Amino acid sequence: MSAFERRQQPADQAAEHRFDDQTDPRFVAYYARASLSPATRERFTIVQRKVLSLLRARGYDGRPLRVCDIGCGAGTQARLWAEKGHRVCGIDVSRPLIELARQRAAEASLCIRFDIGTATALPYADRSFDVCLLPELLEHVPDWQACLHEAARVLDYGGVLYLSTTNALCPMQQEFNLPLYSWYPPFVKRRCERLAMTTRPALANYAKYPAVHWFTWYTLRDFLTQRGFECFDRLDMVETDRLGVVLRLLVQAARVLAPLRFCAHVATEGTTVFAIKRAVS
Repeated sequence: MSAFERRQQPADQAAEHRFDDQTDPRFVAYYARASLSPATRERFTIVQRKVLSLLRARGYDGRPLRVCDIGCGAGTQARLWAEKGHRVCGIDVSRPLIELARQRAAEASLCIRFDIGTATALPYADRSFDVCLLPELLEHVPDWQACLHEAARVLDYGGVLYLSTTNALCPMQQEFNLPLYSWYPPFVKRRCERLAMTTRPALANYAKYPAVHWFTWYTLRDFLTQRGFECFDRLDMVETDRLGVVLRLLVQAARVLAPLRFCAHVATEGTTVFAIKRAVS
């Protein structure tokens, strides 16, 4: 057994947790279907490719990586990394989704640790991962700062943090079944959140913890930069060699012209951040 495996023995927090680990069956059914879609797998495959490209640019030699999928849901992203031979832990607050993730991993003969737990108190040692993944999680955690602090704590120096979340700049979103919801004033959003958690759960697809935060790339970049990360946005990570000439020129222009970059963020559903944890000098 490796040192990584000894440190990361499965241990659900359920016995001592202070959070509700149950989930509306309708949300579980919705997530179980969505997590198997070709679009979901393709999206996570692209994320994996870009994370690895960042690491290779900094000397990554192809060894198995220690990967933590925070808010892993049914485990699709975790399985993609395990299929490539990496050592993976996944954690989610939902017991039914973790049980589904474990079942799917077993059916695929993949060795993945899945824990029931909260992103604001990860049951892992400091600097125990090379990659931390936070897909569509931050918007659902009331104390989102604590979530990022925990991810930074368990990430090793030189490791990559990936997160995707809501975008306050773009009117398109999938968190609430309401048009232009990102642009609603805060007091209206609070009202919609209360309805989604009480009498109108269908507004947020029956999520127990609907989105309560709306971010911009600039907010998250500043937060992470102050904590020792080098940050890259969606434009920085575009694989221009896969684009045609016109799109390649547009991306290159947006990378150097701040107004164009801002317009690109307004036009893009969701906020994406890739960040490298710098070593302490």
